[in-house]
Amino acid sequence: MAQEGSESPAELLHSGFRYALSLTHDRARAEDLLQDAWLAVLKAKGPHTRPYLFSAVRSRFLNLYKRELLLSVVSLDELAESEQPVSTLDISYYLDHALLEKALNGLRSVEREALFLMTVEGYTAEEIATFTQQPRSTVLSHVHRAKQKVRRFFATKSREAAL
Repeated sequence: MAQEGSESPAELLHSGFRYALSLTHDRARAEDLLQDAWLAVLKAKGPHTRPYLFSAVRSRFLNLYKRELLLSVVSLDELAESEQPVSTLDISYYLDHALLEKALNGLRSVEREALFLMTVEGYTAEEIATFTQQPRSTVLSHVHRAKQKVRRFFATKSREAAL
C-alpha cells in the first residue's frame, strides 16, 4: 500500500475507481460514483488522500444503495447487452472472469467491500474497521464469510463441471 499523500492524482483516482468498481460491479456506475466523490473532495477542499477519497466514494455508494432499495430499475442497455453473444477470441478469460464476477455478486456489499479493501488494497482489519466505522471483529467476520462464500461457489461449479 502506498504512503498516504505520496500518490499522484492519477494513482489516487485509479485506486478510487477500483474501489468504486468493487462496490458497484458496473464500470459506468463506478465511473459516475468516482466522479461524484472526486468533485465532492475538490469542492470541500479536502485532502487528496486515499482514505478521504474512499470515504467519499463509500458515502455516495451507500446513498445510492439506499435509494435503489426503494426503487429497482433495469436499464434498456443492460437488457440489450445480455442478448449479445460473447466473443470467442479468448473464451477462457471471459469464463474465469465471469465466474469470479458471479461469485462476487453473491456477496453482500459489506462483505465485498471488506474483501476488496483487505485483499486488493492491502488494508489491515484495524484500518478497515476505522475507515468503515465498524468493530474490527465485524470486519474480520465479513472477510471470513466472503471467502467462505467464494470458495463454496467455486466448489459447486467444480462439482457441476465434473458431472
